[in-house]
Amino acid sequence: MANADPCPSLYVVAIPGTWETSTKDNVRPTPGLLSAVTNGLPSSIRTDYVTYAATAFPWESEVYGRSKAQAVSNAKGMLSSMSQQCPDTKLSIIGYSQGADAAGDLAAEIGTGLGVVPADKIAAVGLVSDPRRSPTDALVGPAVAGSGAGGPRIGGFGWVSQNTRTFCAYGDLYCSTPKEDFVTRLAGFLAQTSDPTPTLFGRYQQEALAIWNDILAVGGVPALMAQLDEQSNEKRIDELEQFYKSQAHQDYTSYAVDGSGTPATTWLRNWLRDIA
Repeated sequence: MANADPCPSLYVVAIPGTWETSTKDNVRPTPGLLSAVTNGLPSSIRTDYVTYAATAFPWESEVYGRSKAQAVSNAKGMLSSMSQQCPDTKLSIIGYSQGADAAGDLAAEIGTGLGVVPADKIAAVGLVSDPRRSPTDALVGPAVAGSGAGGPRIGGFGWVSQNTRTFCAYGDLYCSTPKEDFVTRLAGFLAQTSDPTPTLFGRYQQEALAIWNDILAVGGVPALMAQLDEQSNEKRIDELEQFYKSQAHQDYTSYAVDGSGTPATTWLRNWLRDIA
């Protein structure tokens, strides 16, 4: 977004979702769903989109964990560069789906005080369909069940918690997996750790233990195995088919989050505008 002033009042780093961008030469990156947030922002706000693999499966060249790590790394570089060039500019991170996963992890890291920029530089974090949403995160919109399929972030967002908002549509399993759905939670954990970082092994252990403790609380291994029998698998397939048909994961340009019927993407755009 062009701006006569080289230093914007607010710098927005936007991370698109799975398959909305790519690092391949023959794939043209697109803003995807987040364009409904960033289009129409005032000229005092600069938005840059993060390019990364944005893949989910090994046969796409990057496993989910490595793809997300690339998004985090690229976003870090953008924030650091702007912070050095324009020290008075406020910073924002937004993301959708896998992009929200990456944006949330980056915000959580900055919130510890050990991030690439100081926590007090982050004016806004907007997470749309965050696969690591916690029930304690500041949700804009109607309450939804459970947490993200990848499990909540251990420690939350730290010093950026008060400036973080999350959006999760009713029925979106990416950000609203029932606590008792252990198969989906385990699958999400395996996706998160598909390209493990040695320095994060302690966190992985805590997250695995949280799932295991919940399994133990309802009967242990027999309770887990009961979710893997033929009847349960058929039910899960039906539920997934209904989920994909519902378009709940893509519904955020029309999903109302307040009494006035404001869609999630519009609410987030207005919030960024007001912060700037």
